[in-house]
Amino acid sequence: MKNIKVIVATHKKYTMPNDPSYLPLHVGKDGNIDLGYLGDDSGDNISTKNPYFSELTGVYWAWKNLNSDYIGLVHYRRYFGNGKKNKNTFDNILSTKEIEELLEETDVILPKKRNYYIETLYSHYKNTLYIEPLDQTEKIINELYPEYTQYFKLLHKRTSAHMFNMFIMKKSFFHKYCQWLFSILFELEKRIDVSQYDPFHSRFYGRISELLLDIWIETNKVKYLEVPLLNMEKTNWLHKGGMFLRAKFTKKKYEKSFTKYSIFTGEL
Repeated sequence: MKNIKVIVATHKKYTMPNDPSYLPLHVGKDGNIDLGYLGDDSGDNISTKNPYFSELTGVYWAWKNLNSDYIGLVHYRRYFGNGKKNKNTFDNILSTKEIEELLEETDVILPKKRNYYIETLYSHYKNTLYIEPLDQTEKIINELYPEYTQYFKLLHKRTSAHMFNMFIMKKSFFHKYCQWLFSILFELEKRIDVSQYDPFHSRFYGRISELLLDIWIETNKVKYLEVPLLNMEKTNWLHKGGMFLRAKFTKKKYEKSFTKYSIFTGEL
């Protein structure tokens, strides 16, 4: 049996999977009300950066404090699905057995790509969010990791990506990925004044990392499999579509998320 730990990043009390591989983790716990879950404020951590790094404070905590053979991240309201349609939604989440079977075939499990169709990843980011942090990220990669530049530039051409910072991967790959990712983001901290943005837009570290995951995987030719994304909450697609088109044609930036219950964008 594989030793698997998939952290379930959350900032509030929520029903959690009854499966030993899933580890509920209160991200941004430092200074906040104790929810009764393990927090990302123990051991080596960056819990205080959660207002900007979102669920990445949980990724960092797992990197520094977990010693499992396979490590992953999902969200309290987003999971990897097994393709089933049981009445109990939690029966449609990948089980330990199903994760183990997939990991016999691959090194990384990812959600199916999200496609933006009429926009590239770069233009979508530019139209809906402030582009300076992403442009600075490209400069950092050019300076520190030039071998990744060719795949970063594909953001200007591609219309789809593996989003939400969700993955399950071998520990060896996870550690290499985190070393690369956080070295870039910590350098970005030095170059961007986050105080110029409101709370919604200041969470750009988590959003940029969504785009960096594919760049890391493709540059390193890491083998992966895609599985369905399972949402536990409804998304207001009509409103989201309207905001998407408004952003594209009027350059009006996003102001909030589109889930029915949360003010966040998928990052915690």
